[in-house]
Amino acid sequence: MLRLARANLSRMAKMSVVLQICDLVAEASHGSEWNTILHGVSLAIRRGEVLGLIGESGSGKTTLGLAAMGYAKPGCRLVSGSVTFDGKDLLKADAEELRIIRGQKISYVAQSAAASFNPAHRIVDQFAEVAAEHGIVDEANSHRRAKELFRQLDLPDPEGIGFRYPHQISGGQLQRCMVAMAMACNPKIIVFDEPTTALDVTTQVEFLHLVKRTIRDQGLAAIYISHDLAVVAQVADNVVILRQGAIVEKGTKQQIIDAPEAEYTRRLISARAGVRVGIDSSSVDRSAALLAVEDLSVSYGLVKAVANAGIEVFPRETVSIIGESGSGKTTLAKAIVGLLSNVNGTIVYRGSIVPPLFRDRSKKLLQKVQLVSQSPDSALNPRHTVGRVLARPLSLYFGMRKGEREARIRELLRMVELPPNYADRSSSKLSGGEKQRVCIARALAAVPELVICDEVTSALDPLIAKDVLLLLRKLQNELGLSLLFITHDLVVAEAISHRIVVMRRGQIVEQGNASEVMAAPREPYTQLLIDAVPQMDTSWLDRFSRSKTAESRKLHLCLQSA
Repeated sequence: MLRLARANLSRMAKMSVVLQICDLVAEASHGSEWNTILHGVSLAIRRGEVLGLIGESGSGKTTLGLAAMGYAKPGCRLVSGSVTFDGKDLLKADAEELRIIRGQKISYVAQSAAASFNPAHRIVDQFAEVAAEHGIVDEANSHRRAKELFRQLDLPDPEGIGFRYPHQISGGQLQRCMVAMAMACNPKIIVFDEPTTALDVTTQVEFLHLVKRTIRDQGLAAIYISHDLAVVAQVADNVVILRQGAIVEKGTKQQIIDAPEAEYTRRLISARAGVRVGIDSSSVDRSAALLAVEDLSVSYGLVKAVANAGIEVFPRETVSIIGESGSGKTTLAKAIVGLLSNVNGTIVYRGSIVPPLFRDRSKKLLQKVQLVSQSPDSALNPRHTVGRVLARPLSLYFGMRKGEREARIRELLRMVELPPNYADRSSSKLSGGEKQRVCIARALAAVPELVICDEVTSALDPLIAKDVLLLLRKLQNELGLSLLFITHDLVVAEAISHRIVVMRRGQIVEQGNASEVMAAPREPYTQLLIDAVPQMDTSWLDRFSRSKTAESRKLHLCLQSA
């Protein structure tokens, strides 16, 4: 009887509410006006529970996650409602009360670890600063605590990794260091804000295992924010679907996946299952390669980031380069467009060898090969209007005057399915998907033959990513473009590609027809990448650990240590 009573008390404690949000309204400023971005949102989080927040870009996910700490980012404000933690409404708490709660009782793991750490300070010193700020432990004990957490989070060399600088470790390892910092003060709640968006599939799987184990072992509550329902389904207990600042559906993860009630939720599930964009291999002209990379290597000191790579892209063809973070995908793309000086090998365009550096290339060649980068936020000047962004290549390559430019800008916006009046907007007033369309329009302004797309959908939710893929395919059909598509998302690669190139540690380990590579990969590493793509199945992560796919995880560890 005593054991039963204790078990009941344990279950009751586990189910106790630790955070209650009621009728929360938030606004964001647009010039002199304030627009509502959260419309009376209510939810509760219980001890030991992971609540998944799902929604497209601009749905209010991050605003809601930050509001859980009583915080609104610059340009936003929490207008009404309540956020109750430990019996205290955080919207009514003073600055000192909030300082104690943030980081100590409720901690936050940001989307980009690389952007969150100070590159000038060692990781362990930044860890120690968190504990010292809250008066938890002194410096010596904080170093001991850091090593303990690094060991718990399966970081390599837990005794020494903290004495490295952020740029000296991988993105996945840096993300784990951020989790360690979030756990430094033994919080009750951790807010994970898109923590795997920039991670490749194998690193993402390891991170999901880590989150699931940490929540279980520490008895924490967590909010897990993502645009990927398949990812959230592996770690969350309950799921809330947000759209345009309002909850459209909520329930257990099993209910949401098996029997979604809202049309928007059904669309999310359908989009995550993958989309075919009408690949037509007969349109590819294989008589002569548009681009041929031969025996190309890129070195950083004694380290070869790319080793003896060779690829071809034919007219009207889409070739995807896939691989883990650090495999050399982006380095290869930068070498092709002439942004790197430490390059050996040959780059051939339309049968002619081109100089390795862009400054030595002709304006005609620069015009014909365009790059669309991963982050539109860093690629666009937030102070410039869309019209000004698009006008520059029109002036640079074609010398267009004002009237010609304005007409062409309207045409470019139409091509990427944006309204003409967007020419007068600054990029800061656009959503993530709209910004990426502007970047594509800027590339098209040069009238290129080859467009290199570097992770252009990695930060987008499935519905927006689907729209961007369909747009790229439509433009390829209409303009006869060739696309070199760099991604760590195999669902995207299979959807858009004629051929797939697989890279690992700077080397090309496999390449071939997309359907053949995905259906019958020759390399165990390629099979690992395929196995590690999360499925819309709540038990997938556990099966991945136990089943034959565990062999792939062992392979991954072997490859890492090789």
